[in-house]
Amino acid sequence: MSADNANKKRSQDLIDENLKKAFSETLDEGVPDRFRDLLAKLKETAPDRSSEESEK
Repeated sequence: MSADNANKKRSQDLIDENLKKAFSETLDEGVPDRFRDLLAKLKETAPDRSSEESEK
């Protein structure tokens, strides 16, 4: 492997590593309470799709 290819590979590896760290931290943050409340309200007001599909 040439030095140029080795440098490109190392750069790509560093980018991958940093992206994984950033997204891993984001996943660990959890969902804010206001979004949980909104999802709960949407579930309450949404029509029951399972009964609609079983009638087809």
